[in-house]
Amino acid sequence: MDIREKILQAAARCYCRGGFRGTTTRKVASEAGVNEVTVFRHFGSKEALMREAIGRTWSELECPAPPDNPADAVKELTAWAIGFTEGIRAAAPLIRTRMGEYEQHPEIAPAEGSLPARAAAAVAAYLMALRERGLTSVRFDAQAAAAMLIGALFTDAIAREGMPDMFSGSAEAGISEYVRVFLRGIGVSV
Repeated sequence: MDIREKILQAAARCYCRGGFRGTTTRKVASEAGVNEVTVFRHFGSKEALMREAIGRTWSELECPAPPDNPADAVKELTAWAIGFTEGIRAAAPLIRTRMGEYEQHPEIAPAEGSLPARAAAAVAAYLMALRERGLTSVRFDAQAAAAMLIGALFTDAIAREGMPDMFSGSAEAGISEYVRVFLRGIGVSV
């Protein structure tokens, strides 16, 4: 692993533990096994380092796309939703910290292309394919519908651990129910 990569990974770990204020370049350097000058040589500033570390975490999260040719919406969308929430759960500490600090540090917002944005685009395309195949019975805005499903899944993935009494059953059972309720709402026979 090269030095730049070590620094980025160390910065993301430090940020999860201490937020922006608690993540000093000295702590990042120590965690990465380099000196502080090396951090500045590679990134120029703490803000640039944090923006890249957070952005990279967002952009590297994987999420398989739903199939292009829908056949079984419940099965396909449930499988997709499980993969999506696994990605969000993997990055939950960083996401929770970032969300809590957005007002104080908007300058380190990750660039476009976050997992939720990519997921919403993929789900919207899937929903339009469902509509084109005649598998929905009501009119709906695919982008708004996708955002609604992503919102429910994202909230579950981020909040279930900290507010377990808000959610019923296991995470997988919750995901299955979100998908079923969602599909009924857009007129898919479930």
